[in-house]
Amino acid sequence: MKKSEIRFSIALDDQKIPEAISWSATDAGPDIHFAKAINIALWDREQVGTMKIDLWTKDMPTDEMKRFCVDNMGSMAENIMSATNDVEMAKKIRALCKELSEYLDQQEQGLS
Repeated sequence: MKKSEIRFSIALDDQKIPEAISWSATDAGPDIHFAKAINIALWDREQVGTMKIDLWTKDMPTDEMKRFCVDNMGSMAENIMSATNDVEMAKKIRALCKELSEYLDQQEQGLS
């Protein structure tokens, strides 16, 4: 059986606020990659529920954070399709993401 590892490293300031997030993965080559935010969700089989880790750096702009959240929701639509083939649920998630993206576009243009 092949194994793959993903490692995250979080640099914190004195108040334990993330200043830098880096990651590496065995399947991503030897380079260290940097991120402004991470969102990790795990389904805990014993608790039968979702465990989450959400972190972002001090320099993550608000507009990028909003886009990050919408992108995460969009990827959930793809997860639903590939894992359950629930077309209707995926369609509803995509529609919400489209609506939110349009809202963010309006915000960026100063229309809302």
